[in-house]
Order: sequence, then structure tokens, then C-alpha cells
Amino acid sequence: MWVVGWGGLVCVGDLVEDVVVWAVGVARVGTDNPARVCRTRGGAAANVAAFAGQLGVAVRFVGRVGDDAVGAALVRDLTEAGVDAKVQRHGRTGTIVIVVDPSGERTMYPDRAAAGELTDVPDVWLSGAGAVHLSAYSLVGPSLSVLRRASDLAHAEGAILTIDASSIALIDAIGPAPFRDLIRALRPTYLFANGIEADIGSLRDLASSGTTVIVKNGTAPTEIHATATTTVPVPPVDEVRDTTGAGDAFAAGFLSAVLENADTVEAVEAGHTLAGRVLSEPGATLSKTDENGSARD
Repeated sequence: MWVVGWGGLVCVGDLVEDVVVWAVGVARVGTDNPARVCRTRGGAAANVAAFAGQLGVAVRFVGRVGDDAVGAALVRDLTEAGVDAKVQRHGRTGTIVIVVDPSGERTMYPDRAAAGELTDVPDVWLSGAGAVHLSAYSLVGPSLSVLRRASDLAHAEGAILTIDASSIALIDAIGPAPFRDLIRALRPTYLFANGIEADIGSLRDLASSGTTVIVKNGTAPTEIHATATTTVPVPPVDEVRDTTGAGDAFAAGFLSAVLENADTVEAVEAGHTLAGRVLSEPGATLSKTDENGSARD
């Protein structure tokens, strides 16, 4: 249950429907291709909120969906995951088509629709948190003003602020230098990026005494860049079928640990554990077993 001032987690960003296509074999152009298709909740910030809620974290999501049945179902899904959903309703709900090849790599076709139009958010939706998580997808369009306000409130209230770099295409579209300037202006406590995002955007350069940059490298060790650099090994995973949502699960695991006063290495390890449970499922959904292979309810 969310209690204002309690010090839980606020996630700001997209809530969309993911249409996940698990391709079977090599695609043939211009004809039918066998596949498994699954519809799930999507949107980076919403995924982080849902994962954190399933871990028992007091969490709020702030975003926008369409005034339609799909949007209502997505909000219901978040609520059932234990999330306090503060959601504007207007227009049509966004959709992302995600094609996953047999190796687990994914290609995404996003139509953010209402998710990209978040604006005029009341301060009460954003305040009272111990940690605030922002998705970089919202750095473009009217949502940028919401991220700036969330950042200001987080710093004023002494909350941890995290940002996920989110997308190679996003960095390319904004431009690496302007992207770094936007991140730097928001002054995150932690910045999450994968290795390619960090390389393209020169995001390791943002590491300082105030900002720690966490760079994920798939199965290779995760880098922690602050005033010094260290690495944390990634435990092996038995099956990788779909990498969708793994980064969001990492962020949720990391933040849940930080809110319990874990140090950065311990938080990265918690992120690895939760991310490993996503890799065998379609979309941003957790497996039915925990990190020890035990069945979960």
C-alpha cells in the first residue's frame, strides 16, 4: 500500500501494450511465418513499477494511456501487481510490436500514442518517494517537463533519482551530446544503460561524485562507474528466449535493494537476479520460479 512520505518508489514514463512475436526459424519475406504471439503489459517505467510491486515494494506509476478498453486493462494489470497507478486517460493507448528471434534478441516497432503525451502532472503524484525512476523515452515531447519536475522534487526531498537510457534509437534521434546534456541536467543518482547505449552516447562520461553510471553488458560483467570503476559478474542463466523487459527487471531489483540500504554492488547483484527470471518468458513477465529454481505462487 502506498503511503505519502513513506519513502517508496515512483516510476514515471510509458504504459503500453506489448505484442510479442516469438519467431520460429528464419523469417521468409512476403509470406506467412510460424510464430507464437503474446499480448502483455509493456512500457519501460510501467514494467519497473510492476516488477517492484511484485517484490513487495511500495510503488507508484505515473503515466498516460488512451481512453479505451486496452488502457483500462493495462491499468488493472498494474494495480493487480501492487502498483498505485496514477494515470491520465486520453486518446488511444500505445502499442509496441516486438519480434523476438530464436536467439532471444528483439526488434521493436513502437507506437507510443498517449504514452508520449504525459503532461501537467500534479506534484502530489511525484512527491513523497524514497526513489524516483525515470524512463529516457519521456525526454522527448511534452513529457520532458514532467521529468524535470520529478527531478526537482526528488532532489528537494532527498530522494534517489534513477534514469534508464532506454534506447539506442532514442540516443541517435536526440543526438549523443544533447542526450548527455538532458541527462546531466536531471542529475540522476544512478544512470542505467546497456553497453551499446553507453558507447554511442559516451554515457560513462557522466560518472561523477553525484552520478553513478551502471553499464550492463549481457552475460559479461556489469560495470559500475563513479569516482572509481568496478565490475560485477553476471550469474549464468539456463535459458535465454526473450530479452524483453530484462533491463526493466534489473532496474526494479536494483531499486528494491537500494531502498533496503544495499550498497551499489549488492544492488547490482539483486538486479541480476531479477533480470534472470525474465529471460525465459514472453515479454516483461517473471518466470514462475525464483533464483534458486523453487516454485513461486
